Amino acid sequence: MKKALFLLISLFCAGNVFSQTIITNLLTENLKEPMGLGVTHPRFTWQLHNNKRGVVQTAYEINVRQDNTEIWNSGKIISDSSVMLVYKGPVLKSNTKYSWDVKVWDNIQKDPVQSETATFHTGFFITTDWKAKWIAPGFAEDTINRPSPYFRKEFNTEKSIKSANLFVTSHGMYEAYINGKRVGDAYFTPGWTSYHKRLQYQVYNVTNLLAKNNTIGVMLASGWYRGVLGFANKKDFYGKSLALLLQLEIKYSDGSKETIITDESWKSSTGKITYSEIYNGEKTDLRLEKEGWTASGYNDSVWDKVMVNDFSKDNLIGTYNEAVKEHEIFKPLKIFTTPKGEKVIDFGQNLVGWVKMKVKGRAGQIIKLSHAEVLDHQGNFYTANLRSAKAQDFYTLKNDKETILKPHFTWHGFRYVKIDGYPGELKPEHIEAVALYSAMDQTGSFSSSHTLVNQLQSNIEWGQKGNFLEIPTDCNQRNERLGWTGDIQVFAHTGTFNMRIHNFLVKWLADVKAEQLPDGQIPSFVPSLNANLNRAGWADAITIVPWTLYLTYGDKRILSEQYGAMKAYVESVRKVTNNDLWDTGLTFGDWLGFKAEEGQKNPKVTHKNIITQAYYANSIEILANTAMVLGYQKDAEEYKELLKRARQAFHKAFINEKGDLISQSQTAYSLALNFKMIPDSLEQRAAERLVKLINEFGHFTTGFLATAPLCHVLTRYGYTDVAYKLLERQEYPSWLYPVTKGATTFWERWNGIQPDGTFPNRKPFPAMNSFNHYAHGAIGDWMYRKMVGIDTDESEAGVGYKHITIKPHPGGSFTHAQASLKTYYGRVSSSWNIDGNKLIVNVEIPVNTTATIYLPTEDAQKITESNEPIKSIKEISIQSTTEDKKIPLKVGSGIYQFVVNGYVK
Repeated sequence: MKKALFLLISLFCAGNVFSQTIITNLLTENLKEPMGLGVTHPRFTWQLHNNKRGVVQTAYEINVRQDNTEIWNSGKIISDSSVMLVYKGPVLKSNTKYSWDVKVWDNIQKDPVQSETATFHTGFFITTDWKAKWIAPGFAEDTINRPSPYFRKEFNTEKSIKSANLFVTSHGMYEAYINGKRVGDAYFTPGWTSYHKRLQYQVYNVTNLLAKNNTIGVMLASGWYRGVLGFANKKDFYGKSLALLLQLEIKYSDGSKETIITDESWKSSTGKITYSEIYNGEKTDLRLEKEGWTASGYNDSVWDKVMVNDFSKDNLIGTYNEAVKEHEIFKPLKIFTTPKGEKVIDFGQNLVGWVKMKVKGRAGQIIKLSHAEVLDHQGNFYTANLRSAKAQDFYTLKNDKETILKPHFTWHGFRYVKIDGYPGELKPEHIEAVALYSAMDQTGSFSSSHTLVNQLQSNIEWGQKGNFLEIPTDCNQRNERLGWTGDIQVFAHTGTFNMRIHNFLVKWLADVKAEQLPDGQIPSFVPSLNANLNRAGWADAITIVPWTLYLTYGDKRILSEQYGAMKAYVESVRKVTNNDLWDTGLTFGDWLGFKAEEGQKNPKVTHKNIITQAYYANSIEILANTAMVLGYQKDAEEYKELLKRARQAFHKAFINEKGDLISQSQTAYSLALNFKMIPDSLEQRAAERLVKLINEFGHFTTGFLATAPLCHVLTRYGYTDVAYKLLERQEYPSWLYPVTKGATTFWERWNGIQPDGTFPNRKPFPAMNSFNHYAHGAIGDWMYRKMVGIDTDESEAGVGYKHITIKPHPGGSFTHAQASLKTYYGRVSSSWNIDGNKLIVNVEIPVNTTATIYLPTEDAQKITESNEPIKSIKEISIQSTTEDKKIPLKVGSGIYQFVVNGYVK
């Protein structure tokens, strides 16, 4: 059945005639076949495919079963909803497998269409489901090096096994093995959360790993729980002791059950991992490995007992987001010797992950791998920007047998690897780099006629991959790697195009909420290490990110879950305002904006409270809109009134009698216009002033906060040509300048490497000069939403790409550009190509959605679709020309090719 369905989809996607509706991509809580689902009322999503135009769902019927017995049927629901439909049946049971399918009616077929079956498996819904005990090593630990503890237990199974599911978590990171085989393909589990309040566990189907005689073996490492964390190099932030909690639930074919748990019967010891820290790397001595310890029959008589602890289980939660996994593999681009005589491998891509190496040497030989993002201007290995992070892995060989080596509990940000002590000649086939990041689906694509901009898009994607490892980090090479809130709030919309970051950010937002202070204040990074509080543009992630997820995924539940935290944050600011003006507290300003070097013109300083007030007003507006969506009418009215007062306070404090901002900076105008802080009558004047400031410098001077909306603001007020000039600029500062210097990810600073190849000397260099910082990659949002023109309607009926906007803005030196996005409804794509005096626009709209396509002409007679005048095509509805001289066309699903004749760029 699955092969037949795959063939049908393949034929459809290849453009073959296929006019029957099919149902694909069944998701439960946005995941395929999730294990250990901790949601009591999961939501179901499906996609429809049909190559006919204007196909919409008219009704659906969901059926949920347990062991082939129906437990809930929605009945036939007259609705076009196919995304995140809530289960409304009886209470789900813990540790239970359920299956579901859906029947769909549409507007073109008489008979309904039946989907295949999807499954999901629940986790533990109540604390008492846990029978396991927390166990810790029973030996006296080396408190300096903290080698990884090992745990093991043997047991027998005498009956035929129907199913076996392993529930496991730890204080620290774990890797589990059954009968010598690794359990699952996830790394750095149980992940990083606000551990005292939220500790994730994972569930694995291990039925196929069990035999008659069985052994469970588990390794632990310090990880985030007690390892070195943050630029202050804190240790033991969550606790000093590592611990394991494991429960194996076995169901036999005869209906009986058995539970294997961590308890006093387990044994503990140490092994080959003598040291492991996230920032510093890992040390492995293969001579110390206890050969066969994860298999049955191993003699553990000299192993120590374990200690049973009474650690809380109240904070245990099922894992909601995608796990960190191995992805792309990079072979060496070249292996060379630096001027200093160092043996270095260039993998050609700055990535986050680890090196996998094949080696054969003598016993006791030590191999050291050092990791770096860049070389210095002389071509030597450069690690000064890693600060105190050593980023080194050591391996001591056991014998002369060929061995495959890679770390277990650490990772690095690198393009270059320096290798010391490798036995013999290092050849390309001996070594490779493996990328690690949270395993979210790749959803977007972008390409254009501009080679450097295409590389820019690649840099955006790799910056996101490298920094979306368990949490949205700021960098992944130095002693930081923290979940900075400011970075993700400016990048979140861009991130939704490249990858499906829905569950990833829902999980992270739960930790933001958990870390929120009782008075509503938000830390600057989450999970928090007692970070700075309520910094404008950073703390506002608590409103901006949930709202972004609602707009892009149509997720109303995230607004409901986060509303209390959003409101508490706004109120925490409100209580320290003076006459509705937020002019108190500290701020990071527009972080890392352009700073003039000698001989360059200095940008004007932006009054810090222009930034604080603009963000305050924006969060109020989001809160008011959220209240409207959730039906909290009283709150909505209150915050709409507060928003008016906040904007009036801005006018009074920061707009002079001429109608200009008191700070004549690009940052001030970019933020004020983006957040609608300037009266309607003065907006165009402000936009003109912004353009004048850009032309005055010839480039932007903005930082983390104001760069992200800059091109959007320019396009909104009719200056798309200026936005293109900024995008295409190749000199410092610009988005393309790092590309011209060979960057394969985004830099933290505009001048991370200077034109002469050296690193800037001004403080705080080199301590803060990351070459993999994703925030400035937010220009990708403009490339998708304005340049190519794919966007979602922000009305309640249109969010999540239920109604799609296609409004391309051709410009600059580009002759073509294209982008696509896999939404929950299916693939959306848009491309434009300039061919002489013709603009060719190709659009794909998925089934069960509608779209409005804006074409740049005032004369509908100049437009054809598939070589026919659009007025003759019944599936296209022509609307009135807009103020920006574009004709909107309303369409349903399908593939369209429009030609605008007589087009002039």
